Amino acid sequence: MLRKLFQSGLSALAITVAFSAVSSAQFMPIAPGSTGKVLHAQGQVQVLRDETPWALNVGDLVNPRQEILTGLDGYAKIQVPDGSVFEIFPNSRATFRSNQGNLRELLDLWIGRVKVHIEKLNGKPNHNRIQTPSAVISVRGTTFDVTVEPDEMTLVLVEEGQVAVQHALMPYSDAKILNGGDYLRVFKNQPLAQKQFDRGHVLQKMMRIMADVWLNTPKTGGGTAGPSIPVPGPTGNPGGLPGDTGAPAPPPTAPPPPPPGF
Repeated sequence: MLRKLFQSGLSALAITVAFSAVSSAQFMPIAPGSTGKVLHAQGQVQVLRDETPWALNVGDLVNPRQEILTGLDGYAKIQVPDGSVFEIFPNSRATFRSNQGNLRELLDLWIGRVKVHIEKLNGKPNHNRIQTPSAVISVRGTTFDVTVEPDEMTLVLVEEGQVAVQHALMPYSDAKILNGGDYLRVFKNQPLAQKQFDRGHVLQKMMRIMADVWLNTPKTGGGTAGPSIPVPGPTGNPGGLPGDTGAPAPPPTAPPPPPPGF
């Protein structure tokens, strides 16, 4: 009899411990300083909350491990507590702080394009990392552009400062150091090539950024460029996403000028 009671007690204890572990994982508190705040959002910009897409609006918070998705006309600018910002452009998908316990891991970019500006901390390097399917980009305080193509090729272009690029699938290969004006293509199944500096390519990239901003700027008498895919929302918001206020957003900030020499 005592043996049965002892075994029953152990079983109940095991169930309680397992339930506590699951509850802790589901309701893990968000670490201070780990969220992002939306400074600008327009077009189709969503964040996944429990696998449900919600529209992002100015002032909304993005929590660690949430996916950000943009449509054909989607654009958002998001700031983290240390003052660093990143912009996410149309047709992109990224995970914000996939490792909540490490604030240095800023973004996992799966496809599309982001522009990142990392603020220095009291004049000292501010270590952050961006990861793609083919590259790991380590930064200390700089402005740079990352594009991931459908074939998982990664293009890294540094506007100012310095970044280190390492192959994600060949971690034992030497990292390449890129300075302002340098760019590097990282192919999934090839070792890292030499970094390159090409004024024509840099200018073309700047023109592409300007075109993206123009396409995402609301036009008088019309709307933003590109179709928006309707997603059923709650009552009172037909055809929209949960959280979509429908309020017009201000235009994105103007792109930076080209590097000196153009």
